[in-house]
This record gives sequence, C-alpha cells and structure tokens, in this order.
Amino acid sequence: MLGPVILAASRSDRMRRLISAAPVTKQVVDRFIPGETVTDIVPIIGDLAARGLELTMDVVGEDITTPEQASAARDAYLELIGRLKELELGEKVEMSVKLSMFGQALEGGHELALANVRPVVEAAAAIGTTVTLDAEDHTTLDSMFAIHEELRKDFPQTGCVIQAYLFRTEADARRLAEAGSRVRLVKGAYKEPAEVAYQRKHEIDKAYVRILKTLMEGEGYPMIGSHDPRLISIAQELAHQAGRKLDEYEFQMLYGIRGDEHLRLAAEGHRMRVYTAYGTDWYGYFMRRLAEKPANLRFFLRSMVSKG
Repeated sequence: MLGPVILAASRSDRMRRLISAAPVTKQVVDRFIPGETVTDIVPIIGDLAARGLELTMDVVGEDITTPEQASAARDAYLELIGRLKELELGEKVEMSVKLSMFGQALEGGHELALANVRPVVEAAAAIGTTVTLDAEDHTTLDSMFAIHEELRKDFPQTGCVIQAYLFRTEADARRLAEAGSRVRLVKGAYKEPAEVAYQRKHEIDKAYVRILKTLMEGEGYPMIGSHDPRLISIAQELAHQAGRKLDEYEFQMLYGIRGDEHLRLAAEGHRMRVYTAYGTDWYGYFMRRLAEKPANLRFFLRSMVSKG
C-alpha cells in the first residue's frame, strides 16, 4: 500500500525539498490549493458560492515551532474573517483549523492553542459563521476534544472532526451525537499504528458506516466528509431512515476532487461544502491528499512524466 509510504514522506525534509523543487509541482498543487494569500482566494470563494456551494477554509501550515508562528497563524485566520465580513459571505463560509497551527505541540501547548483559537472562533461568530476543529494524529485528540468542549460553552456551534479508522471513534461519536454538536466524519489521513486504528480499507469503510449511523440517529448535525460514491449513497439512505431533512446534514469534499459531484449534490438540494485550503506551507496538506486516494497520486505522476 502506497498510502503509508506517502505519509512517511510527508514528514521527510529531503522529500519536501525534492518535491518542492520539481518544476511540475506547482501546477499539480494548484489543483488542490488554489492560492497562497487571502487576495488569491477571494475570487475562488465568490465563484463557488455563486454556484450554490458552501465552503470551509483551511489556512495550511502545521510545522509550528515557536509561539510567534502560532500567533501568526491566528492572525491569518482573523485576516480571512475580516475579508469575509467585507464580502458579506459569513453565512456561506466557515473555517477549519488544525490546533497544531495554534501551538498545540509546543510547551504549554494545550493552553496556548486554546488562547489562540478562541479569538478566531469569536470573530467567526461575529460574522455569522463558525469554526470546525480538524482532527490530527491520535496523540492530539484528547486535547482537541477538551478544547472543543471548552469553546462550545460560549460557542455551541463549534464543530469537530472524528476519524473512522480509529478504534476510539465509535465511542467519541456516541458522546458527540448526544451533545448535539456539529461533527464531520472522515476516514482518516494520518499514519496510525495497528494498536489504535484499522489498517484495511474494508474495515475502515464498515466503521465509517457504523459511526455515520450513530451520528444520523443522534441529536447533532452530521457532516459527511467523503468522496466515495458508495458512502455518499449510504449517507443519503441513513439520513432518510433517520427522518432528516436536507438541511439537517451536509456533504463535504475537497477542492479539486470530484467537482462535478459537488455541483450535482447541490443541484439536488443537499448542502455541499467544499474544503478549500490556501497558503504557502502546502507540503503536508498536499502529501496527505496524495496518500488518501491512488487517483491523486496517479495524477501527480502523470503530470511529472508529461512535463518531464
């Protein structure tokens, strides 16, 4: 399986330098990350919103080594929210944040990440939108869930992400569904050991369906993070069985992947949110996109060969 190999490469400085230097890389990265600055990304936001799509915005960059970098990440999100306010797009666009960007891995990281993310959540609420806390590797999740719980005391609309491949997630889903929170379910895109996570695709898929059933039958707002046509069909059937209306759940897919499906679901009346990343520190995000789906890797390799 190539996925674990690619994920290992995502942590390699040598591979980062090699791939970043390849002439074709920028062209391929642009498929998944359509801009480096807020100014770059504003036309993308406007275009997707005009097509009936909603968005969740991710400022890429996870290799935070100083408190100053964590503060800069906070400020980047505040700048984005300021532009969304000017454009009156708050109701169409939410934010996705990785707490590692806000200093979670530094000394005193839990408190630092909470202090940095809170003003972002406050600013988002002020323009009529919200923030979802992305899940990272399993060692960070207890801190993420604790920060999520703390933020929801003042901002109950704050969302979080759970990952189907982790053994713990079925219990997390039951707890979150009862709490009535917004929960995005994804398969998982980090290299995790067999002691904590399913390793085979069919096991992950079955866990995904079990967890999604729990979310659909609960009191929360499920967000289906998948491009898998079979899982999308199952999600629609589970929503029907649970008596959910079209605005009581949503689909989420990545920018640059299955764009026609984004539009098809929106045309059918579903809430369809496009996960759109931007920024200069794109390497880790890009490598996980390659690891998630063999077709993404084939696209990259074909491009390298054709551009020689």
